[in-house]
Amino acid sequence: MYFTDRGIEELAERRGEEQVTLSWLADRLRDFVDLNPEFETPVERFATWLARADDEDE
Repeated sequence: MYFTDRGIEELAERRGEEQVTLSWLADRLRDFVDLNPEFETPVERFATWLARADDEDE
């Protein structure tokens, strides 16, 4: 298990039953980067990966 899996597991346990929009997620990611600017690049990469996850060309 990767260290990051702990946060993912906590997210699933605490909020796993909730339904959210991608707009809500985008807003939370912006808030996170505003509070933690050192994570701008990884959050940008993650958001780009999510946005392109269903692209058949990749």
